[in-house]
Amino acid sequence: MARNIGGRGFAGMPEERQREIASEGGKAAHRAGTAHEFDSESARAAGRKGGRARHANR
Repeated sequence: MARNIGGRGFAGMPEERQREIASEGGKAAHRAGTAHEFDSESARAAGRKGGRARHANR
């Protein structure tokens, strides 16, 4: 559902257009070789870190 909430800039754009722009940025980062890609071990480490942070804030 595309809707314009008002205002200007990225947040005021329809959601579909925001997705298009974000997708273009991700594709450009991959082409340039600057995009981060998780391997399974770094993804596990990030999950553990998030779990510990969440638990500490309870």
